[in-house]
Amino acid sequence: MPEADGLSRPASLRELFIAFTALALQGFGGVIAVAQRELCERRRWLSPKDFVELLASAQVLPGPNVCNLSLMIGDRFFGWRGALTALAGMIAAPMALMLLLAWLLGEASAWPEAQGPIRGALGGVAAVAAGQIIGTVLKLAAPLREHELGGSTSLAIAALAFCLMGLLRWPLLWVLLGLGGLTCIGTGFILQRRDAARQP
Repeated sequence: MPEADGLSRPASLRELFIAFTALALQGFGGVIAVAQRELCERRRWLSPKDFVELLASAQVLPGPNVCNLSLMIGDRFFGWRGALTALAGMIAAPMALMLLLAWLLGEASAWPEAQGPIRGALGGVAAVAAGQIIGTVLKLAAPLREHELGGSTSLAIAALAFCLMGLLRWPLLWVLLGLGGLTCIGTGFILQRRDAARQP
């Protein structure tokens, strides 16, 4: 990472593993809700623009976007060893906790009086997770002002994607291929024209 940008990097694979484990344990309702704050603001391993670009790539690839993101970030710093270490940090502790929770819920099913408080607790966590996701969306929108398409066009595309999926119920795959493909073509055309204008 360039020092001029004021960014740092993990000192070792151990630090990378601990960081992604801590990140995973904060991710109630999804790690993406806290990943931007942890990686960009607290640890300063990525700039907000870098994070959005990596997240966009992770989103369009098959599989869980947070696993894709951890693989790409780990690879950026330590190659394939970093990719595997970051992925292990992302899934090890949550998997152990989920196995424990599944066992506890299985045991609690024998006592009907315990099921009401458990449902209430899970409902409260869901509300907090929704708030985290909304906050992250607002933070991720800030780097769009610097995008080649411009801030207003980027927000219009985001609103259109929301309408297509949220209101019209279009499948995510078609929105990514259609709207995402058009956006990639448009951005590439703008960058090509910009490069041509710079050349004498």
